[in-house]
Amino acid sequence: MTRSGSTVEGSSVFEITQSLDEESAFRIKRLLEGGVRIPAQPRVLDELRKLMQRKEMDVRPLAKVINQDPGLTAILFKVVGNSAYRQHPPLTTVEEILHAVGVRQTFNIVQAISLAGLGDIRKNRQVYEAFWARSHTIAQLAMLIADERIAVCNIFPDLAYLAGIFHDCGVPLLMQRFPTYCNEMRLGTPGVWTDLAEEDRKFNADHCVVGYLVARHWCLPDFICDAIRYHHAIAELGDHEARSIVAILQLAIEIYCVDQHTSNPEWEAVRGEVLPELGLSDETLPEFIDVVLERFHGAGA
Repeated sequence: MTRSGSTVEGSSVFEITQSLDEESAFRIKRLLEGGVRIPAQPRVLDELRKLMQRKEMDVRPLAKVINQDPGLTAILFKVVGNSAYRQHPPLTTVEEILHAVGVRQTFNIVQAISLAGLGDIRKNRQVYEAFWARSHTIAQLAMLIADERIAVCNIFPDLAYLAGIFHDCGVPLLMQRFPTYCNEMRLGTPGVWTDLAEEDRKFNADHCVVGYLVARHWCLPDFICDAIRYHHAIAELGDHEARSIVAILQLAIEIYCVDQHTSNPEWEAVRGEVLPELGLSDETLPEFIDVVLERFHGAGA
C-alpha cells in the first residue's frame, strides 16, 4: 500500500481520512504518495482472525495456529508472565493462556508481538534492536500502569501492551523510507528520541500518522488507533476515549526514562493532563513509580 488510491483492510484512504481533521488527512495522503510502506499482517493473524470470526468456543485450533510460530509463542509466554497477570497461576500451554487471559485479549498480545517481529534490520541493526527493546519495555510498563489504575480508567493490560508496542511503530518505517533518518534524528544516541517538529522539518513526515496507518491496517480498535495518532498531543483529545490510553503511554515513557536515568523533555508539558486522567497527583506519583518499577523488575517483566 504505497499510493493514496490503495486500500487499508478493505477501507479506502478516503474512508480513513474523512473522519480526521484536514491537516491529518493531508499528512496521510502525503505519506502514502511519498512511498512509506505499511507492513502487511503476518499469516498467523489472518488465520486467527478467521477462526475467531466463527465464534467457536474451542481454543484448540487457535492454540494450534499460534504454536506454528515458536518465536511468537515464546514471547507470548514472557508477556503473560508479566506481573500484570499475577492473578493467574503459572501458564504452561497456549491453550491455558487462551482460557485464562481470554481469546480477544490473547489476540491483542499476539498482534503486538507480530508487529515487533517485522522490519528490515539489515541496516542500522543496533538501532532497530534498541528501538524494539524500548518499545517492549514501555509496553510492559503500560501493562502494569493499566493493572494498577484499572478502576480509574478501565483499560485492561492487553490493550495497554498493544498500544505500547504500536505507539512509535512509525519510526522504523520512516527509517526504512529515509536512509538518513536514523542519523539525522540521532537515534543511536543514548537518551535521544524523535522530536516531532524536527522530524517534520527534515522529512516532511510524522511517525504518529504512520503509526496510525499501521494500526488501521492491522484492524486495531479505533480508540487505540487514535491514541497512536495523538500520543504526543493529549491536550488535543478533550474527552476522547483514547485519552486514558495516551495518559498510560505518557506515564510509561516517563517511568522508562526514570528507570534509564535519562531525561524526558516532554513530561513537564503533559504531566498536568496525564496525572488527573489516571487519578494520580504530584504527591502520589513518586510512590506509584516505585510500585510499578518494583513489579517490573521483580516479577518476570
